[in-house]
Amino acid sequence: MYELSLTSADHVRHYSVFPAAAAGWEVTVQHDRSLRLHEVYHDWHRVERVLARFEREVSELVASGWEVLRRASR
Repeated sequence: MYELSLTSADHVRHYSVFPAAAAGWEVTVQHDRSLRLHEVYHDWHRVERVLARFEREVSELVASGWEVLRRASR
């Protein structure tokens, strides 16, 4: 559904939102292979807020020199 990876020097950040079992969405954020966020939401409005936060954070990172490695939306 949503997947994005960014890189800067030797650092990587990965953001994803995918459908989860039982009518929910699995949200994850990784920084350099370290899991920073892993939640399952059953309320789409929470997922929308998380996606908006991801987009703000990604915009700030790109503005500071990070590069998008992979972006996928389904």
